[in-house]
Amino acid sequence: MKGRSLLTLKDFTKNEILSLIELSMHLKAKKRKEAYPPHLAGKLLDGMNIALIFDKSSTRTRCSFEVAAFDEGAGVTFLTNSQMGTKESIEDTAKVLGRLYDGIEYRGFETSIIEDLARYSGVPVWNGLTDDDHPTQTLADVMTAMEHTGKAVEELVFAYVGDGRNNVSNALLIGAAKLGYTYRIATPASLSPSPDLYNWALGEGANLLVTTDPREAVKGADVIYTDVWFSMGEEAKAGERIALLKEYQVNSALLASSNNPSVLFEHCLPAFHDLNTSVMAKIAKEHGLSEMEVTDEVFRGPHSVVFDQAENRMHTIKAVMVATLTGIL
Repeated sequence: MKGRSLLTLKDFTKNEILSLIELSMHLKAKKRKEAYPPHLAGKLLDGMNIALIFDKSSTRTRCSFEVAAFDEGAGVTFLTNSQMGTKESIEDTAKVLGRLYDGIEYRGFETSIIEDLARYSGVPVWNGLTDDDHPTQTLADVMTAMEHTGKAVEELVFAYVGDGRNNVSNALLIGAAKLGYTYRIATPASLSPSPDLYNWALGEGANLLVTTDPREAVKGADVIYTDVWFSMGEEAKAGERIALLKEYQVNSALLASSNNPSVLFEHCLPAFHDLNTSVMAKIAKEHGLSEMEVTDEVFRGPHSVVFDQAENRMHTIKAVMVATLTGIL
């Protein structure tokens, strides 16, 4: 995989994706048990350097890339105020960064931006989230499910409840097409995945179900997954989304509908499960809700593996960087 970018899991085979997950598990075990020579340190002044471009705010993605890079001996530059796209074209910025850095992470908006970074930089580029995809999140989601269930990836059943066309659901849909797990989406018809992506996944042989009934989606599921009802920059749509999605909250009754006493709850975070954020305080004042996409009972309960997911973001991102910068798998 040396020299390759990770823009979307569409570009990788099942065996390559599973190899990344296996490397993630290996590096996770080594981090917890022993010190080992960093893979990205090089010799003397030859250590690798990584640019992190963030057009959207972040907690887990930024911290995961930074800790993963530091663990493996690489230097990091965090960019939020570059000239890219304002006083300098993406192409020109990519060519400059490619001369200075060994790899580039991008988290932001249009897919075309990260595609141009990969096209013109000449170094591996990694997708930390775009409007349409979130591949490093899916790697962590699948890794977490495999760790907790002990199942092979083809045996897993994921049920996503909520906005079925957002970047997290899209990434899980792509993962289902590539890895063979069953993927069910419970969403209002107006928030169904795009026909182009859905038909592509069917063409890849994906086992899919899209339904408006959350109970149908979660029956027999290994993982019930949800995400926020409105994304960054969509706060003005809060009322509209609450009206659409209020019947899609993940609560204890929905977990029980899975008929699986070991069902897992996953969420990419952040989650609106209590009133301890300014966003939820405003939602409570304007709409009378104290919880949105998931109840606090479920979020903090025994089925929840959300913080294992959050940790696994770092291990999977580390594996992606090690594999694409060194070729080690």
